[in-house]
Amino acid sequence: MTFVSLGSIIGSGWLLGALGAAKSAGPASIISWLLAAVLLLILALIHADLGAAYPVAGGTARYPYYAFGAFAGFTAGWSGYLQAVMIAPIEVEGAITYLESAPWASGLDMVNKDQTLTATGIGIAVVALVAFTFINLMGAKWLSDSNIAVVIWKTVVPVMTIVVIIALTFHPGNFSQGGGGFAPNGFHGIFAALPLGVVFALQGFEQAAQMAGEAKNPKKHVARSIILAMFIGAVIYIFLEVAFIGAIDPNNIAKGWDNPLGAGSFGPYYDLAVAAGAGWLASVLLIDAVVSPAGTGLVYLGTSARISYALGEDAALPSALTKVNKRGVPWVSILVAFVVGLIALLPFPSWQELVGLITDATAIMYAFGPVSLAALYRRHAGREHPYRVPMSRLLTPLGFVAANLIIYWSGFEAIWKLVVAIVGGGLVFLIAAVARRGHRQAKDLGLRAIAWVWPWLIGLLVIGFLGRYGKGALNVLPEWIDIAIVVVFSIVMFYVAVSLAMKPEQIEAAVEADEFELEAIDAEGAAARG
Repeated sequence: MTFVSLGSIIGSGWLLGALGAAKSAGPASIISWLLAAVLLLILALIHADLGAAYPVAGGTARYPYYAFGAFAGFTAGWSGYLQAVMIAPIEVEGAITYLESAPWASGLDMVNKDQTLTATGIGIAVVALVAFTFINLMGAKWLSDSNIAVVIWKTVVPVMTIVVIIALTFHPGNFSQGGGGFAPNGFHGIFAALPLGVVFALQGFEQAAQMAGEAKNPKKHVARSIILAMFIGAVIYIFLEVAFIGAIDPNNIAKGWDNPLGAGSFGPYYDLAVAAGAGWLASVLLIDAVVSPAGTGLVYLGTSARISYALGEDAALPSALTKVNKRGVPWVSILVAFVVGLIALLPFPSWQELVGLITDATAIMYAFGPVSLAALYRRHAGREHPYRVPMSRLLTPLGFVAANLIIYWSGFEAIWKLVVAIVGGGLVFLIAAVARRGHRQAKDLGLRAIAWVWPWLIGLLVIGFLGRYGKGALNVLPEWIDIAIVVVFSIVMFYVAVSLAMKPEQIEAAVEADEFELEAIDAEGAAARG
């Protein structure tokens, strides 16, 4: 279980995350990693509680469904789908961006100076997405993140990078003397660094919570695996940032952190390894820049297809998404994931811009966890919770605040795009529900219970518009006042949401229906094996 979460936490984000964080916060980017680790750990413990109490597949969509009805479950599931479906294009773009630093790639001209893809880069990205799609249609499952060998590779390479770079080249003065001192952009830079790859790199803890039903002792193992994976991931990322900042040429940051590696540099650790004379490490990093993103992108394209398949099965999306080929592969859902992946590359955003969108979608999905747990504690009190969040009355609202702060720091541009996508998905959901009135979930939309969701999303959009982060923001809210507004707004919406949860008998019916379906699936599997 620890390896499942760790394999999701340590991905391609480490290849580029340190550079974006350093540009925003300088040496204080180390605080950004610490802050992200604390915020995500709170959310992780909440999901560990939910995963142990309700061990079902696709839990991030099922928990809100139990507490607030089908519409809430769809909204959380749709956010999860948007997050998953954008992983493949961002992994491809991350690999292409990193490989641009290789000597043999200089003539290909794959990346522009602003880190967006050129026509050549987009063409390569499309070819890669086509390859991912073809492999998934054939039913192959390569390079799964849960594979121990892959996780070991993804862990050993960054650890080896830390040791080698610190041993060969390290300038302690970079942390205080160059380009404005330790925090050249103050707390604004620290917060702004979070959506530039920091939160993206540390997300993925929910994988262990999803496996809670298979744990021998969920009360201990779920929480311990999540905490251990988060601790290992956070320590590695913090030391990667330390190694990166310490290895930079002091002359590059004498005037600021806007371009700490110099013009035309896109592969942070590759360039540092070359400068330190560790050519062999540079070669390993180029291999990792292909293997790790390719494996993750391949798996997530299939994962997003399975999510849309499940939403189609639940009458949340058109039933055409449930069509499978002779190999049992949901081919329509895979093709839809491919098309959405292509759209994600438009209008040719950079790796960091895509990261902001994914961070926002993930935070929205995570935000449903705290309100769902608090509502289920109150309205489904008879349910056994093998693992309980410590100080739940404090940590559940704090978890909702943490998710909303991450959304706010992602910037107005990312917020409005996600809100538009969620509204569009909601309209499709309502149309599908009307067309399939006889389905269990179509009968129980939970429109009253979800009455808090739209004020919540619109409120975040307005605060983001008036706030200080992202393109298009008016920057009229003073520093720290904006944070206070987000915190107060989040606490109010948290208690409003919990008060609107479904009635105990509705929750019990939804949980029992799911458990009945799971028992039927298990019986079919046993019959097929027997």
